[in-house]
Amino acid sequence: MFGPYATFIVGSYAVVAGVIGALIVWVAWDHRRQTATLRELEASGVTRRSARGKTAAP
Repeated sequence: MFGPYATFIVGSYAVVAGVIGALIVWVAWDHRRQTATLRELEASGVTRRSARGKTAAP
């Protein structure tokens, strides 16, 4: 089907699929970590600027 380059083509697709899969896992892991950090900060009394209300423009 791919001729003499089948190994290269299939290998390339496998590497790309692996990289994309790793990026998806990394983003999901980082989201959980950032969410936990945000919860800890909010529990300690630190608030987000977006939650403070609109007072004056910077």
